[in-house]
Amino acid sequence: MEKNYIPLYRKYRPQAIEQIVGQQHIKKALANAIETDRISHAYLFTGPRGTGKTSTARIFAKSLNCEIGMTLSPCNECENCKNITNSIPIDVIEIDAASNRSVNDADDIIQKVALAPVRSRYKIYIIDEVHMLTNQAFNALLKTLEEPPKNVIFILATTEVHKVLDTIKSRCQRFDFKRITTDDIAKHLRYISDCEGINITDEALNLIAQNSAGGMRDSIALLDQLSVLNSAREAISVDDINNLLGRLSFDSLTSLFSAIAASNQNDALNILNDIYNQGNEPTQILSNLLEYLRNALILKTVGAEVSNTVVQLNEEQVKKLSECLKSVETHQIVSLIEKCADYIKELKLTTNPKLWLDVSVLDMANLTENTKLEDLQKRLVALESGEGVKMVNVSAYNTPPAPVKKPEVMRPTIKPAVVENAAAPATKVASALAPTEEEVLSEPVPLSKPAQTNNLKASWVNLLENVSSFPSRAILKQQALPVKISPDEVVISIKNPSWLKQFGQDGSKHNFIVDAVKSMYGNANKVIVRAPESGDDAIRKEASNGNSDDEAPAPAPAHVKENPVKKPKKEPEMTVQEVKEVVEIKQQTTLAKPKTGEAMFHSDTVNNVMDIFEGKFIE
Repeated sequence: MEKNYIPLYRKYRPQAIEQIVGQQHIKKALANAIETDRISHAYLFTGPRGTGKTSTARIFAKSLNCEIGMTLSPCNECENCKNITNSIPIDVIEIDAASNRSVNDADDIIQKVALAPVRSRYKIYIIDEVHMLTNQAFNALLKTLEEPPKNVIFILATTEVHKVLDTIKSRCQRFDFKRITTDDIAKHLRYISDCEGINITDEALNLIAQNSAGGMRDSIALLDQLSVLNSAREAISVDDINNLLGRLSFDSLTSLFSAIAASNQNDALNILNDIYNQGNEPTQILSNLLEYLRNALILKTVGAEVSNTVVQLNEEQVKKLSECLKSVETHQIVSLIEKCADYIKELKLTTNPKLWLDVSVLDMANLTENTKLEDLQKRLVALESGEGVKMVNVSAYNTPPAPVKKPEVMRPTIKPAVVENAAAPATKVASALAPTEEEVLSEPVPLSKPAQTNNLKASWVNLLENVSSFPSRAILKQQALPVKISPDEVVISIKNPSWLKQFGQDGSKHNFIVDAVKSMYGNANKVIVRAPESGDDAIRKEASNGNSDDEAPAPAPAHVKENPVKKPKKEPEMTVQEVKEVVEIKQQTTLAKPKTGEAMFHSDTVNNVMDIFEGKFIE
């Protein structure tokens, strides 16, 4: 066992420009600057962590100060190269701006800048995390940074360039370091694994690269952590990485997603409890599920031919997930993603994360009904309000109805004539004189009366729609019952003590109900949330079935009239042939049957839509 163990990310730090992984544009620019001897007095290296900013600054300093001369390949053997490698501050001084950020530290740099290098060509200041300097320290460095002595070079490195003053950025040559690609990281990890004798699969290395967010240092550090599991018999696998990082396995997520897609709440809750009992945190569970849903959405939209680097799954996993997606629609996956993201936010604020974890999975496991109900409610509200419906997701149940073209009815011109056959039935003549469908439809049609505000069920639905928090709306929908909803007072009963405490007068969720009531009635009414009482059922039944005193009866259909036609004083005479033609036209044109029962209490637009699609109203 080695006494002084060196971490892998330090042991395999690049020592020459060609050893830097990725960043081809930066390597080329710095190499040309060295070859043409066009060295600037200040550089600004910016980019995500672990992308090689500090390593590039050290290599650039070695290339400028190596004893063999300015070169792209420093020897790493001379004293200057060794001092830079070991961070000995003689002519190359590294400063951590996070701990040396005051104006006094900047003044100390300004005083030492005037001193000549001890044994090198350049005195180089590498200031790491320069965005941590105070504004006073930045302003103190401005003049020196703009016109430093001839043999002084500043290299500033930062991960948050937006915090650096524009006056500082304008005085530097800026180089933006990009995230290292997954393939480049995986190849470099394979090189290190072979050098260190670490037995690990390529699939595991790809997973490490995918979870490093483009940072080489994080990838090597994770490989170093996994190396303690190294065994000659069995290679380090993806499951080992998932266990180390606390991530859920693909099979566990697939089982949970399958139960959610099948709207099987019982199985989904059992699978969730098994995952939770393995020691996984609620936030981590939903975060992994959200990432899984992201892959599912890409597969459903693009198809199985999508690149494995995009969905971060192997071929077998892609095939298995594609099989699960056959019974799920794209907009349903989007709905699950939105709900999962909302519940992750809720978990960060609650003191009972397990409770909200269960609620989230139960809500998502009601996938099909919730999605269709949401779309149906939006369409009905838009139809009854007379506004157009914006169809985002087109499916079998939300396709807009085709416009109904009113049939044109041709009525013959009736001329005065002598009836040849006096025995013509009087009923035929009366039928001929009856108003046509076109005449009836042209008269004003009374609209169906809107639902009364004292209808408890309708008011409860309206109140729930005005609850701004989606999780709170779902809980109220499942756990709460309305007792009284009126402009003067709103009473809601909740049986569960935990929910009653949160939605009660002193609860953290009570304001959601108050705001919803304000949205309905325009003022702050008395809102009471209490436990159920013995007389609640009778009150609800009376409020649901009873009508207000001033409620008018539903209007009769437009085409049903007691006195449809006012007979003229002098009836025109028709020939027998003209009577026959009129009767034939009347037989071909039938009037719409009057609406009865449930349909009489809905608008004509809703009734037309229900007739076209042969639908029915569901309480």
